[in-house]
Amino acid sequence: MQNDNRPVILVTNDDGITAPGIRALVEAVKDLGQVVVVAPDSPQSGMGHAITIGHPLRLDKVDLFDGIEAYQCSGTPVDCVKLARDKVLHRKPDICVSGINHGSNASINIIYSGTMSAAMEAAIEGVPSVGFSLLDYRFEADFSVAKTVANTIAKKMLAGKMPEHLLLNVNIPNVDAASFKGLKLCRQAYAKWAENFDQRVDPRGKDYFWMTGQFVNMDEGNDTDIHALEAGFASVVPVKFDLTDMQTKNWLAGEWGM
Repeated sequence: MQNDNRPVILVTNDDGITAPGIRALVEAVKDLGQVVVVAPDSPQSGMGHAITIGHPLRLDKVDLFDGIEAYQCSGTPVDCVKLARDKVLHRKPDICVSGINHGSNASINIIYSGTMSAAMEAAIEGVPSVGFSLLDYRFEADFSVAKTVANTIAKKMLAGKMPEHLLLNVNIPNVDAASFKGLKLCRQAYAKWAENFDQRVDPRGKDYFWMTGQFVNMDEGNDTDIHALEAGFASVVPVKFDLTDMQTKNWLAGEWGM
C-alpha cells in the first residue's frame, strides 16, 4: 500500500473479486480516498463469519481495477479482512465497505451473509464498516442507484469521526433512479427462512438433499428494513456484534437469583 494523506478505504465482498457488484462499489468510492481491494477469488455467499483454519491461505495481487491496488484471497470474506489488516495495509483502514452484494441481506439474512460478516470483522477490529446489498440476484443487475447510495454513505462516514465499532447494514431496492425514495434509518425486521429439502437420488442410488425455501416476514412494523425496501427506500440498519440479550439476562437474574 502506498503512503499518502488520503483516508484508506478497504473494499471487500463475498460474491468474489470478479463480481459486478464489487466493481460498482470500487467505482462508487474510488474518488473518496486510497482504495485497496481484498476479496475472495471465488463466490463465498452464505459463509457467514467462517474462517479458514484447516489449510493455508493464498493471497495474490491482481490487476482488475484500473489504478486500484487489489488482491484475491483463497479464503472466506472474513479471511480477506484479516489478511488485509495484517499483511496488506499493516494498519487499520479508515473505513471498510463490503459488497455490493447481489441479493438482499435485510432482516435475518445478516446472520448468513458473508458480505455483512466481512464488514462485521472490520468493525470488531475497530474500523467503522458498512455492507451494501442490492435486491437483485442477476449478474447483469443495474447498480446505478446502489452506487449512489454507497457513495453517499461512505462520504458521511468519512466526513466526521465515527464510533470505531460502527457497523451498518444497507440494503438497496431494485428500482430505477426515478422511483428511488432515498435513505431510511430502520430496525431489523423479524423474519425467517422456511426451508424445505428436496430429496433426490444420485446415479449411484444414494440420497442427497437440495435446500429450497421461502422468506417469511412476520413483522408488520412500519419502521423495519423490509417495510422501507418495499416502499422504495434504501434501508440503513445499525448492527452490533455483542450478542448479549440484556433483557433476558436481567430476567434470569431475577428468576434464578444469579
